[in-house]
Amino acid sequence: MGIGQRKVTRNVNMEKLRNGFLFPEINTRQMAHMVKYPSAAVISLGVGDTTEPIPSVVTKAMAEYALALSTHEGYRGYGAEQGDKRLRETIAEKMYANMGINGSEVFISDGAQCDIARLQMLFGSNMTIAAQDPTFPGYVDMGIIMGQTGEYDDKSNKYKGIEYLRCEPRNNFFPDFSKVPRTDIIFFCSPNNPTGQAASREQLKELVEVAKLNGSIIVYDSAYSSYICDDSPRSIYEIPGAKEVAIEISSFSKFAGFTGVRLGWAVVPAELSYSSGFPVLRDFDRIVCTSFNGASSISQIGGLACLSDEGYKAIKDVIGVYKENVKIIVDTFTSLGKEVYGGVNSPYAWVHFPGRKSWDVFNEILEETHIITVPGCGFGPGGEGFIRVGGFNRRECILEASRRFRSYFG
Repeated sequence: MGIGQRKVTRNVNMEKLRNGFLFPEINTRQMAHMVKYPSAAVISLGVGDTTEPIPSVVTKAMAEYALALSTHEGYRGYGAEQGDKRLRETIAEKMYANMGINGSEVFISDGAQCDIARLQMLFGSNMTIAAQDPTFPGYVDMGIIMGQTGEYDDKSNKYKGIEYLRCEPRNNFFPDFSKVPRTDIIFFCSPNNPTGQAASREQLKELVEVAKLNGSIIVYDSAYSSYICDDSPRSIYEIPGAKEVAIEISSFSKFAGFTGVRLGWAVVPAELSYSSGFPVLRDFDRIVCTSFNGASSISQIGGLACLSDEGYKAIKDVIGVYKENVKIIVDTFTSLGKEVYGGVNSPYAWVHFPGRKSWDVFNEILEETHIITVPGCGFGPGGEGFIRVGGFNRRECILEASRRFRSYFG
């Protein structure tokens, strides 16, 4: 019997996506470069993957737990979909001290990017969204897949139906909300990826007031909050009234080097409700229980170890290494006369190449120095003319990259 013609049509929203996701595209170009130059010592300062070893206090806890799974006494199967109660309460106590967040409002996940997808599933296709420009592309791409956007406009390099919150040096990397139409959802990342800018307390107060005035919900991404070293808020819940309008997502990836271990969390306050008064928390709980069987129990044990006094100190020491790395990068480009932003409260330097296409700059740097960066346009039209350079690599590679940058651009 012959095979009949397929009658299942492609999701029309997938057809709207432009090219590939940013980071796989970079990886493809890196692989092609390595084929072209097989003997080149390529240095990656692009995809934000951590490189320092996870502190042994954390891996020891995970290893002991994993070995115990081989015993009747230590074996554990399914856990709660919302996460281990101890970890939920510890995150509330350690990361949200004096902010009124309870463990029952913390949902453990396999990473912030996965929580973005679950939140988009929660909101549905009829929601209007706004996102910083530039910012992490996952917010926009998931909105496209969910059907929250229109078609791509080649002239503006934007998707119709999305409000792009332009964040650039001349407005202190904070949008002018007086010029932005109301949306249901506002995605906001601080410290921002890619610009590295942490929003000030006054800026976040304005963001919360805008959400209250417009009846919007903020999805606040604090994945890089552990890099903040000044008085910038580390959580949206430091702002009075934020629990009424904001969900916060975060991650152990950049905080603890868990990019491969996979662990994150979302905070959905009990005070947050829909226009009907129905609690958002109850719907998110249903989404989690329907689409997720819970984060790895081994990862969660690692998370608890990260938040112990010894683990937290060890992790802060590792973060210090990355911050020193990015300072070397910032100092390098500054000495070469480039405008550089970020690198203070984040592991990224945001380097300006006025009048240049960012993919052209990416290709030129790769071709001439064998260094991987990230083209700014991949984070939105507002990133054109910039490249992101990360501090995630071993110190000797950072110093070598600095030498190559100075040699080529000097």
